[in-house]
Amino acid sequence: MKKTLFICSFFLLTNLPTTAQNEYLNDFLTSDFHKHRREALRKQMPNNSVAVFFSNPVRNRSNDVNYIYHQDPNFHYLTGHNQPHSMLLVFKQPVEINGQPMNEVLFLRDRNALAEIYDGERMAVNEVKAELGINNAFTSTVFEHFNLDFKQFDRVSFYDFFDDYRDHPESGDLYEIVNHFKQKVGYESSNNLEIEPKGNNIDLVTLDSIMISLRGIKTKEEISLLRKAVDISTLAQAEVMKAMKPGLSETEIQGLHEYIFKKYRAEYEGYPSIVGAGHNGCVLHYIDNYKPRIADGELILMDLGAEYHGYTADVTRTIPVNGKFNKEQRLIYDLVYEAQEAALKLCKEGTYFDDLYQATLKVINDGLLELGVYENLNEETIMNPQTGRNRYYPHGCCHHIGLDVHDKGEYDELEENMVITIEPGIYIPAGSPTDEKWWDIAVRIEDDFLIQKEGCELLSDKAPRKSSEIEKLMTQPSVFDSLVLPELEEK
Repeated sequence: MKKTLFICSFFLLTNLPTTAQNEYLNDFLTSDFHKHRREALRKQMPNNSVAVFFSNPVRNRSNDVNYIYHQDPNFHYLTGHNQPHSMLLVFKQPVEINGQPMNEVLFLRDRNALAEIYDGERMAVNEVKAELGINNAFTSTVFEHFNLDFKQFDRVSFYDFFDDYRDHPESGDLYEIVNHFKQKVGYESSNNLEIEPKGNNIDLVTLDSIMISLRGIKTKEEISLLRKAVDISTLAQAEVMKAMKPGLSETEIQGLHEYIFKKYRAEYEGYPSIVGAGHNGCVLHYIDNYKPRIADGELILMDLGAEYHGYTADVTRTIPVNGKFNKEQRLIYDLVYEAQEAALKLCKEGTYFDDLYQATLKVINDGLLELGVYENLNEETIMNPQTGRNRYYPHGCCHHIGLDVHDKGEYDELEENMVITIEPGIYIPAGSPTDEKWWDIAVRIEDDFLIQKEGCELLSDKAPRKSSEIEKLMTQPSVFDSLVLPELEEK
């Protein structure tokens, strides 16, 4: 066992302030939501099984500084507990432990007065029932000697380990929890992709299939939070359109977006922000965002999403830095818009994901052929014969959003209350085998949609998508026009 941090005094532990609920917004998911999600999980679990979930590890940034902690989405979905060094057990049928029937157990790190002075208040075991709705909770230090025989279950279902966590200087950290768990279940390697014969009850497959089915269909509470995240993201896109002008940097543009996210109390960005001007827009996941001066005449691709109470939007707009598309830029932009509209017309329950992609692909390929960007649709469309990816449209068009920007969910038929993106794009980097007038034109239009039985609802409608509407909005004054900071003196 590791030495625990020294507790200065009992007074410190018992007199730490309790956060007042009225300091926070009142639209967080409730304990009832998480309880119902655990019940939905339990219904799909095999008989005589236990599902095991671990909190995300604390990630080190450098030396003694860690990255801002972000909970594992499954763990948040099932518990609402967003602190590290924790584990959840969900039993299909109640299991008797120490003479008490239990259908779920949460292990969480112990209180530590000195550590809480530095890092903030920790949840106490006696608060779990009231705040999380979980009746059985213990400190994580208890798990080593916890009276539970995992051999009694036909299946012990969990996600395989990446072993990407550190051994922290306190007892009961994730490192200890995982190692004790591995010993208890007889886990030997990461090669167990399914239940093995000879009595091994480790199951690394079933749990993910259940979570995919649960998280792919959003509840009304989740849809409400996604609406808020999308609204914040599109309002930011619209405000940045008005603020855009040549000479700004990619980093400034990123900062304006993220300031607006914070203004509306979005806790995080849902993913690293992508702000690429000119040739940088041709890099699909460009996150350097460092170009110091955006040039007059360039396009800028802005793919950013606010994360609100755990749920993330995913919205992309591509606009002309000077407020006016040139001829070639407009032709490519309008082609991408037409491709998105083609998918939108098909978007409803019962449509297949691949149908949406094929609709966008046909519009883009036919359009690029008509414009002369392609010479033919056989060899010219293929960038890599091994992958078969389209040269100028090298990605899919749709994915789920939710607790992850690429959220869990089935990718077969669309179902009511799925929330997905439709994001066609065209990227023509310099040096491409086509006329130079098309080079460094990169356009992606990405919007978020709620699937309905008949049709779908465009959620991201607060930022214009049509080229003419973008140009019109960019003529309006910006709230950032009067923001002038002092120049830094050269030393």
